[in-house]
Amino acid sequence: MNRLSVVVPGALEGVRVDKAVALIGGLSRSSVDRLVAAGAVRVDGGVVRSRSTALRAGQLLDLPLEDATPLRLVEPEPGVEFDVVHEDDDVVVVDKPAGLVVHPGAGHHTGTLVNGLVARYPELMSLAEATGADSERPGIVHRLDRGTSGLLVVARTVEAYRSLVEQMGARRADRHYRALVTGSVAGESGLVDAPIGRSSSAPTRMTVTRRGKDGRTRYEVEQRYTRPVPATLIACTLETGRTHQIRVHLSAIGHPVVGDDTYGRRSRTDPGHPGRPFLHATRLGFDHPRTGEHMSWSSPLPDDLGEVLGRFG
Repeated sequence: MNRLSVVVPGALEGVRVDKAVALIGGLSRSSVDRLVAAGAVRVDGGVVRSRSTALRAGQLLDLPLEDATPLRLVEPEPGVEFDVVHEDDDVVVVDKPAGLVVHPGAGHHTGTLVNGLVARYPELMSLAEATGADSERPGIVHRLDRGTSGLLVVARTVEAYRSLVEQMGARRADRHYRALVTGSVAGESGLVDAPIGRSSSAPTRMTVTRRGKDGRTRYEVEQRYTRPVPATLIACTLETGRTHQIRVHLSAIGHPVVGDDTYGRRSRTDPGHPGRPFLHATRLGFDHPRTGEHMSWSSPLPDDLGEVLGRFG
């Protein structure tokens, strides 16, 4: 019988062997119990007698492959920089800097927020198997684009994960953004209600399409500018959470986000170009999964966007 041997990563330090085997092998807990009872799981060459045995980083975990589908483990990286604005036993609220990818994916297998999170909170690695989520997105219930900065919540327990996913789906979580868009937006407020789906001509882009999923973005004008070019600072509220939603919706009404080279004009020589989309997640609120108390946080515009805004008048 073929076997799988894995060096236990730091993210699984102290984790029970049955949970680790289930995660690494893509196995159900009942299958793991059967393997341990049969003496088929080994650590550093010795047979594991108790499924509650705690693992140590660097040990060699050996298990039968059978029909297992090994999952990709996220490598913990303590050097990934991000600010934690709140943490408790259930949730972590992060202020993500622009340029940081949220989770591993095509072209970004290291250096992501998740790599940094599992280094700081190793218990996150067990969430993927327990919640049925992608093994490279443990605890992640919503995302921010790479170029978008601001607030994001991460679940630390199964109960918190399920509660937050339900709140996001029921539109009870509050997610607010500030964006600087090109041109002068008509009126003082509005609602973009248009379905969003993947572009058939450019798979990495999203677009407004009848084949897409419903998307709703509310906005209010905060400030209008005429120099060096016409622009409008707006506050956006998400009623749904589609990929690139705000950027796609604002581009669809003729006011792409300043600095958005994907959904706007491709010109970094434009006055006020920040080198990334001028989009920041300023406020985040939800009911705490354990206590039910409504909690909220705010984040000021980061320095790079503040400097850009200072060029307008």
